[in-house]
Amino acid sequence: MHFEKQLEHVLIQAVEKRYGVVLPQIDLQPTKKEFAGQITVVVFSMMRHIKGSPEQIGQDLGTHLVETLSEVAAFNVVKGFLNLELSDDYWIAQLYQSALTPYPSGSRGARLVEYSSPNTNKPLHLGHVRNNLLGYSVARILEAAGYQVYKTQIINDRGIHICKSMLAWKLFGEGVTPESSGLKGDKLVGRYYVAFDQAYKKEVEQAIAQGLSEEQAKQQAPILIAAQEMLRQWESGDPEVVALWKMMNSWVYSGFEQTYQQLGVSFDKYYYESDTYLLGKEVVEQGLSQGVFFRKPDGSVWIDLTADGLDEKILLRSDGTSVYMTQDLGTALQRAVDFPDVGGMVYTVGNEQDYHFKVLFLILKKLGYHWADDLYHLSYGMVDLPSGKMKSREGTVVDADDLISDMSQTAQSLADELGKLEGMDQQQKAKLYHSIGMGALKYYLLKVDPKKRILFDPNESVDFHGNTGPFIQYTYARIQSILRKVTEPIDQPISGIKLSEKEVSLLVWIHGYSNVIDHAAAQYSPALLANYLYEGVKGFNSLYQNLPILAETDAPLRVFRIQLCEAVAQRIEHALSLLGIDAPQRM
Repeated sequence: MHFEKQLEHVLIQAVEKRYGVVLPQIDLQPTKKEFAGQITVVVFSMMRHIKGSPEQIGQDLGTHLVETLSEVAAFNVVKGFLNLELSDDYWIAQLYQSALTPYPSGSRGARLVEYSSPNTNKPLHLGHVRNNLLGYSVARILEAAGYQVYKTQIINDRGIHICKSMLAWKLFGEGVTPESSGLKGDKLVGRYYVAFDQAYKKEVEQAIAQGLSEEQAKQQAPILIAAQEMLRQWESGDPEVVALWKMMNSWVYSGFEQTYQQLGVSFDKYYYESDTYLLGKEVVEQGLSQGVFFRKPDGSVWIDLTADGLDEKILLRSDGTSVYMTQDLGTALQRAVDFPDVGGMVYTVGNEQDYHFKVLFLILKKLGYHWADDLYHLSYGMVDLPSGKMKSREGTVVDADDLISDMSQTAQSLADELGKLEGMDQQQKAKLYHSIGMGALKYYLLKVDPKKRILFDPNESVDFHGNTGPFIQYTYARIQSILRKVTEPIDQPISGIKLSEKEVSLLVWIHGYSNVIDHAAAQYSPALLANYLYEGVKGFNSLYQNLPILAETDAPLRVFRIQLCEAVAQRIEHALSLLGIDAPQRM
């Protein structure tokens, strides 16, 4: 029996015996840092059932617990809060009992996590970086919390924006390829997306100068009309256009894969909009037959969600063509077929799509799909830089590859300043620079609540002090340095020693790890895990600076502190892995 359950049981029995009341539950919380103790019993919540002074009730129950449970060493009462100080032996035992993860792998069912989902007309940028890191970390956390997880994305590989890049390459590319240019394929294609926009703006300016209104000029620009015609040709299966589309998309996919490898993310299954954009039409027919959708006189199909506080949403245009909502309905159903064991899906998409997903999930519920209750939109805020907002069609986007390279260079500059890499060859150093740079980037983006907008400062993120990835990595490397110097066996359990406050604090932190994973999984928030990590690393560094470890002369205490170091390192390494961050052995 977990101690918390035992504590609840003893308290319920004590209240029934002393006050003649059977409490439905006991409210337990971690003790606030400003008070002594590790577990707090909220007496206030008992006052609906018990008459009397909360302070006196707390005193009575605290005295009973000290007399009854050997684990409770002392207590204090602050207003209606009973703070319990657990014994040193209890916390030492936790060092050998606390699990890394709360549930066995796959024991809680399956989840599907979608992230990335880029367009094939441009390379990945800073916004995609947050999306990928967030989605991948949530998938890893869900796995650690006992779920079977399938990582997926849908690639937006069709539409007018794709044709814009294709047409510009055809007009201005002169047959250039990634091989002939030396450019990654996604960067090459992205150049022609920018080139299209530049040519389009020039044509619009010329038409306005000739007397057309701005709206007329935008609609009648020859290059836009040509792109629209190319889209019609693609949809009708024109062999030449389809061949061009396949060739340029293959360039982009190759480029994306290189970026994903650099980011350290992966996928189990890819979906393509070119395959899924027609899937939803069957769903529309199903919804019409069920009376969930209705058809307007012009032939378009809609759903009325005004009774749910939303609005009317179109699902098929009057000409029979589908909209994004139609496609997303079809894709959701296809995934349910592909992964029948999945109990829910997580969509990692920016917060500008909040309304879209409210509507999508509600429609699926109204269509009667039982798994629709477990759909979740992992909505996240945009990432800004000190230089301002990004605009891809103007070529002012922060390219993901450039950002990754810059982060490694920034890490190299700072690591070289510290001068602690003696004995490493250039290959080892390059690997470490990449690990530090990516650790800085990932931690900076993941430590913030996903819903919040971020102002990303690369230099601040690579600081070796404060709440940063490199600070946590450096602490892990410091512990590894300690452990490499250990010569005696340290596998025997230790008991009967007196602990300092700093040691107890770290043991409490270790004990809470599996709960943090569970909460981070329930809230789809790597930020909870990142900030847990920072608290533990701060606690370890405080202990390291104030208490001897290898220099400790009391043999049992020395072994215990080494074991404590090892347990802290295990949790740092495991938590970093769930954030997609390397844990270097040396820094």
